[in-house]
Amino acid sequence: METKILESTNENIKMAAELIQNGGLVAFPTETVYGLGADALNPEAVQKVYAAKGRPSDNPMIVHICRASDIGQLTPKLSATIVTLVENFWPGPLTLVVKKKASVPDVTTGGLDTVAVRMPDDQIALKLIEQAGRPIAAPSANLSGRPSPTKAQHVIEDLNGKIDMILLGEDCRVGIESTVLDISGEIPTILRPGILTAEALQAAIGGEVVMDPALLVNRPRDVSEPDFQPKAPGMKYKHYAPKAQMIIVEGQREKVKAEIQRLQLLNERLGNKVGVILFEEKAFVEAAHNFFARLRELDEESIDLILAGALSDTDGVGFAVMNRMLKSAGYNIVKV
Repeated sequence: METKILESTNENIKMAAELIQNGGLVAFPTETVYGLGADALNPEAVQKVYAAKGRPSDNPMIVHICRASDIGQLTPKLSATIVTLVENFWPGPLTLVVKKKASVPDVTTGGLDTVAVRMPDDQIALKLIEQAGRPIAAPSANLSGRPSPTKAQHVIEDLNGKIDMILLGEDCRVGIESTVLDISGEIPTILRPGILTAEALQAAIGGEVVMDPALLVNRPRDVSEPDFQPKAPGMKYKHYAPKAQMIIVEGQREKVKAEIQRLQLLNERLGNKVGVILFEEKAFVEAAHNFFARLRELDEESIDLILAGALSDTDGVGFAVMNRMLKSAGYNIVKV
């Protein structure tokens, strides 16, 4: 397949919208990461997304809309909590998991009776959804398991020749995927942490927000619980992995630096090419913005081993970046 790689002009966005309407696949920028879009209500089109990414079919998609009111097309009932969250955080990096209408295909939701919905804060994405005239299912525009794409070049590397079009845009502002909040049950539950923290969500709704227990355990869930069915992307399968082996070093800051230096020197003496990821101690937003791009850079340098300094997970954004870092490293942690 020949992939059209085009600047995001009005004319090209219109062409991309027509491709979506006709069951095609289009990669496009959002403020979080690049998405790979298909008509969310067309089962055959959504199935093509799974095929292009090599994505397991029980991994639910996030459905993107261009107007907050369009959530009514996807869920049968709007609660006061939904309205409050939408008013406070849309457009933006918040995905809401809500009960789905029968019109939303099972393939889009990984067979669940809930659907994950968000309104992105990116003009190219919003124009594309509006012109397509339908909600767009869009996981990250990368091969499944690879670091998420925050630059157009990342999408080209992974999906050129596999999809119909790539719309070029700026580097993604946020750099990690949206916070996923399940509000289909009694207590709002974060299924995937992001730049919007539990504290910010609690302040808006004036009530409790809890973390899914899976987020608090430093082990891969699919190994320990093979029958587990994920309610949000990234909960079950190996994610964000660089080509190199990766080790996270966790502990007091100076000890972490010393251990990274020791491991680097040792491995370089053995002939290994070593890359280091060590963000400033409280630069959590910067770490979120740069982490995936840094993994991709190290892949391009054909690194054999990546040594990464752990971030404080007592900060909400630090916790979100550590969630990605742990998955990238396959939960390979050294404590000092």
